[in-house]
Amino acid sequence: MCTRPPQRQSATGLKMDWDSAYIGGLVTAGLTEDVGPGDVAVAATLSLTAGSSAHIVTDEELVCAGLPLVERIFRRLDPGVSVELRQGDGRRVSKGATLADLSGSAGAIFTGEQTVRNFLTRLCGIATRTRQFVDRVSGTSARISDSRNTAPGLRQLEQHAAKMGGAAHRYTGLFDAIVLRKVHVAAAGGIKAALDQAHSHASRLMNPLPLTAYEATGAVPSDSDAHSLPIQIVIENEAQLQEALSAGAEAILFEDLPVERVGPLTQLAHSRRPQCTVEISGDIPLERVRAYAESGVDYISPAGLTAAAPAVAIRLLVDRLQ
Repeated sequence: MCTRPPQRQSATGLKMDWDSAYIGGLVTAGLTEDVGPGDVAVAATLSLTAGSSAHIVTDEELVCAGLPLVERIFRRLDPGVSVELRQGDGRRVSKGATLADLSGSAGAIFTGEQTVRNFLTRLCGIATRTRQFVDRVSGTSARISDSRNTAPGLRQLEQHAAKMGGAAHRYTGLFDAIVLRKVHVAAAGGIKAALDQAHSHASRLMNPLPLTAYEATGAVPSDSDAHSLPIQIVIENEAQLQEALSAGAEAILFEDLPVERVGPLTQLAHSRRPQCTVEISGDIPLERVRAYAESGVDYISPAGLTAAAPAVAIRLLVDRLQ
């Protein structure tokens, strides 16, 4: 098979800014829904001067993601809380590993515990599940990719967690890639018309208009990325694939197709256009992902990578209370 250069990855969302307004807003929301006007159990039982030391530990093997949130959450409650991270995002750790050491206000540590665990069990769960998929396709040319199948408001965090598990990140949302589905093709009047219109629109975006809806999260595509906006089209059968390739398709997406169909279609796409990238997405179980990888696809984006990732077991242990 011809060697194809990797599809351009979007610069958007590749690097998490832990001090951004987006992260600050999530910390605020997480604490507000749990703490509300105040932790009444802490108020009833602890003095304002009570101090504590504690550590956060794992109860199973996992891949770390979201650890910088620990400091942001506890120090939002009390800037004097000391947080020492013992691991880094993307690191696989064993059961019983210490993720962070804490010391300072007992009230802040006890109050922030659940919010920290809510974030970490979810994000480490996604990273751990992603690493399982990545390990299964090791040795093939396929890469596991993240997707837009994330919880509302948590996309950047969950895509970061998938990246920490080893997933490729290519598209953040509807603004940094043109993905043509059946409804778009129908609206445009056919596959060729849809691709032609998409290429024309991408060319116009060389001088992009401001996307103010995303400015607050730092998710605005940069001017330098505008000229290379990716265009991908969903294909269901060979006839559609032939038409798309004849119309200049550079990226093909198969959704929920069995591997027995994906293999021949992928070979056809690569033989006609060696630089065309092929992706399969949908309900792809861990047990079947290797077969899809060996079919020759470039990217695999399992629907359950983020949405169905099980939470991992993490807990906070108090070492001292005074």
